[in-house]
Order: sequence, then C-alpha cells, then structure tokens
Amino acid sequence: ALAVKFAERQRSPHCLLVKEHHVREGADTAHPPRRTLFVLNVPPYCGPDSLSRLFSRCGYVQSVDICDKRGPGEKKDKLISKFFDHKTLKGFQVAYVVFRKPAAVQAAKDLSQEGPLLISTESHHVKTGISKWIASYEASIVDPKELKAEVDAYMQEYDKKMAQEEAKAAKEEGVPDEEGWVKVTRKGRKPGLPRTEAANLRVLEKEKQKRARKELLNFYAWQHRQAKREHIAQLRKKFQEDKQRIALMRAQRKFRPY
Repeated sequence: ALAVKFAERQRSPHCLLVKEHHVREGADTAHPPRRTLFVLNVPPYCGPDSLSRLFSRCGYVQSVDICDKRGPGEKKDKLISKFFDHKTLKGFQVAYVVFRKPAAVQAAKDLSQEGPLLISTESHHVKTGISKWIASYEASIVDPKELKAEVDAYMQEYDKKMAQEEAKAAKEEGVPDEEGWVKVTRKGRKPGLPRTEAANLRVLEKEKQKRARKELLNFYAWQHRQAKREHIAQLRKKFQEDKQRIALMRAQRKFRPY
C-alpha cells in the first residue's frame, strides 16, 4: 500500500495498491512483464500525468494506461477528435505504469516504506472536489467554431477517400482478376437508383401506419376472442356448404355401376 496525498492540508492519506504485473507470456502485448507496475484504487481525479510524476522518481516512465477494470491490454488507437469518441471514466480505476528498466518496479514498491507522498504541487496542481466539477463542466462546453472546423476537415477527408475509391473502381472495371473473373457492377443503361432520405422516411411512415392499424384492430383481449369465434363460425358454415354441394354432386351423377 502506497500512501499519497493530493493536498498538503489533507489529513487522511489515500492508499494506492501496487504490485508487479504478472501475466502469461504473450497474453498482454501492451504491458510487458517485469517492467510494468499494476496500480489499484486509482481515484478518478488522478490522471496519467499525476501517476507519471509520482513514479518518475523510481525511473523513467515509458507509458501510463488507466482502465476501468483489469484485463488484457491492447494498443489503443490514438484519439484524433476533441469532441467525439471520448469515454468518461467514473469511479476508481486501475493503472498500468510501464518503466524503461525492470529495476524501477522494485523501487516503486519500496516507496510504501516512506511517508505519504504529495502528488499535487503548486507547479502541477491536481483538481479535486468542486474545482474538478467546475473544470469538467467548463470543458464540456463545445466551441461552435472548433466543432465546425473539425467536422469540415473530416468531411473533406471523407470525400477525398470516396473519390479515390471511385477512381480505383472505375479503373478496375472490366479488368479480369487473377482467376479470369470480371466484376459486374450496376452501372449501365439502367443503374440502380439510390434510396434518398425522403424515400426512407416514406417507407418508415408506411410501416408505422400499418403497425398502428394492426394494433388498433385488436386492442382488447375480448376483441381477440370475438375474432376467433367469428373465424371458427365461418369455417363451420363453409364446411356445411361444402357437404351440401358434395351431396348434390353425388345425386346428380348419371353413371351408376351398381
């Protein structure tokens, strides 16, 4: 257990539980064995920078990965968007601190013998409590200009990618592949018309009206029972009519072998 404080006037220290990260060979590619420190009970206001500064006294910190729960680590894609694909971590988490040298892991575990370590300093202040809530709220406010610039840049990249794919498809059209097959597309005299948004809305509206009529037709349970009784009565009436018609056809037969 490693005792830490996030302010000098904090009376009760917070305990971080640390141990060396042990996994099967090749099971965790992102957190190498013998160089990774596994940290439990990490509060939500303690970010990767705070942990990196805390354990930098033990050796060079190569990376810090914070997760919701313990699991096999994989290399994550770097977020290129400021407004989208952001996951807010809530509650206490776990962290993987990767050092450059294996000796730093043992040095980090030896920190538990020292007194409470101060994480928040004047140069690197860690916001907690109300100040963190205010900062989170201010960060959640979106700047319309920055959002528009990011969306425009994304759409330009998307249009460029689609134009490259269309040019590649047009270049490969009619050219046989290695096995001699030729890819046939719908481009021709009567190409398939794409469904527009208005057409999609009309189809959805028709389906909605059809479901509403079906639900209103048999809304109550007694309506279901009455419909079944009427259906059975119609079947019995048709059965009697069929019997009479068959009897009449038998009576009108002229050929009687016996």
